[in-house]
This record gives sequence, C-alpha cells and structure tokens, in this order.
Amino acid sequence: MIVKIMIKILEVLALATKQIKHGRFCKFPPRILRPSAQCGIVKFAKKLLGESEVEAVLQRLDRLTQEEARMTVAQTLGVVHGLVNNMTVVMEGTQSFC
Repeated sequence: MIVKIMIKILEVLALATKQIKHGRFCKFPPRILRPSAQCGIVKFAKKLLGESEVEAVLQRLDRLTQEEARMTVAQTLGVVHGLVNNMTVVMEGTQSFC
C-alpha cells in the first residue's frame, strides 16, 4: 500500500514538473506559497497542474491513503482482540489457583 501511495505522490510531482517546464509556475505570485495561505496553495496547485488532471490524481491518492488507514485500524483491532483473549485466558487461569 505504501508503494502505491508513493507512486501517486511521484505522479503528482511529475505533473508539477511538467507544468513548471511549460512556464505556468512563474505566472503566480510567491505570496500564496506561505504556510498560512493553505487555501491559496490548493488553488495554485489546481491552476498549476490543470484542474482535472491534478484532481484525478489527488482523488486516487486520497483513496489510497484512506484504504491504508482502514487497513491499519483493522490490524490494530486484531492485535487488541488477541490481547483481550490472552488476558481472559490468564485471568481465568489465575482465578482457578485462588
């Protein structure tokens, strides 16, 4: 899953590089690159990369990261379930010795 996510990130970077080479980067003022202008960065990226192209890649990246999060939660729940089962066995065993 991590490899798929990294591939999508590289795809976004490739699109950005392509658009920068075409000279779109210099059309936008550097003021929107400040961290406080996050909304401006999104608009900048859409204009820089082309609305539909970047939107499609970012949607695929979003789906991959959501899938990764679900897989992580499922694995964590599996580990917790196993720990609870082990604790139950230990506690039942301890009660029989008392």
